[in-house]
Amino acid sequence: MKTQELEMTPIATQKVQLVKGEFTPSEASDIVINLIREKINFHKLQRLQLWEGDHNCKTDQIDTRIDELNQEKETMLKFINSHRNLGFTLKINGIIEVEVAE
Repeated sequence: MKTQELEMTPIATQKVQLVKGEFTPSEASDIVINLIREKINFHKLQRLQLWEGDHNCKTDQIDTRIDELNQEKETMLKFINSHRNLGFTLKINGIIEVEVAE
């Protein structure tokens, strides 16, 4: 019997359902703000690593991204706080999509 080889096409995209569900405003705040803080810390570490290698390096792109994330954090806090005393739960659907860059 002859064995046939199947040609496998590599997967170009992968998704992760990181957060899904309904949460109190306090829970939603904890989840979202902590995720944003982790991403900010990631960029701060990147910046520090660049600086350690070259004290004259340009970190404008990283600094801009940190500023954007801080603004997103403030916007999200305002949104969540505006619903805090209204008795609503908040639905979060956080999907991370990773794809192969070409």
